[in-house]
Amino acid sequence: MRIRTTVAAVSGGLVLAALAVPVAQADDGGLHKPTAAERFGVSRAAMSAAADDAELPVVSKVTVNGGKSIVAGTTGTKTFAVSLTASHSAGIQDAYIDLWHGRDHAHVDGVFAPNEQNATCTAVNATTSTCKLTITVDFSRELYMNSLAGTWHVTAAAMAADEAGTDYWNDFYGTHKVQRLSKLTANASPEPVKKGKTITVTGKLTRANWETRKYAGYTSQPAKLQFRKKDSDTYTTLKTVKTNNKGDLKTTVKATVDGFFRWSFAGTSTTPAVNAAGDFVDVK
Repeated sequence: MRIRTTVAAVSGGLVLAALAVPVAQADDGGLHKPTAAERFGVSRAAMSAAADDAELPVVSKVTVNGGKSIVAGTTGTKTFAVSLTASHSAGIQDAYIDLWHGRDHAHVDGVFAPNEQNATCTAVNATTSTCKLTITVDFSRELYMNSLAGTWHVTAAAMAADEAGTDYWNDFYGTHKVQRLSKLTANASPEPVKKGKTITVTGKLTRANWETRKYAGYTSQPAKLQFRKKDSDTYTTLKTVKTNNKGDLKTTVKATVDGFFRWSFAGTSTTPAVNAAGDFVDVK
């Protein structure tokens, strides 16, 4: 059964519309893709179990983007891999994974659907297969408001290779982070500087604003000022400073030896960690 998932603007809000070919017209023999009522209505797993007590596929592992957060700037696209491992006594023939954002089924404001109609499933043994799909996200179209940053739900579904095509469907199988790309700069001056004199280190922490399509200062965020000696590979934290209302950073330190200064931001649930490039200071 074929389905295409779209997000359409209606009366200033968003609704999810699932367009499915009727069962009689389905010609791929793959996993039943849900109708609109099923997709964000009743759990597919619950529906299957309610119909009879048939053995359902068991999903043991789901991987999205190699386990890394999906980090989006203001423009561009990103294609990432998703996969799941599932088992059934008759084997596994198809699978489905998507990501969706919203409080619950009645409040959905974003969906990342797979590119492929059917998953590529590779048997691990007679009962277990690992199935792969890809998802492509258009940042400028699908990430249209900043509140979409954070935790997204992960849907996982698998179809058994039995005659009935028994399937398991769970819209709340797991979660995954979608974050706003962050940038961080560092500048230490004056350079060169005499030993024992004061160095001023400035910087700026910004992140993608999906509503304005620009980068804006990330305010009131702690950033660590770090230093590494010229012949060292290790940075040491000197102090922690918070960004101001424009995302700017500024502090002073004493010059001791040649080396690199940088700012380091640990990240938040909506914004990834980032380190500035080290700025070298020659101490005379």
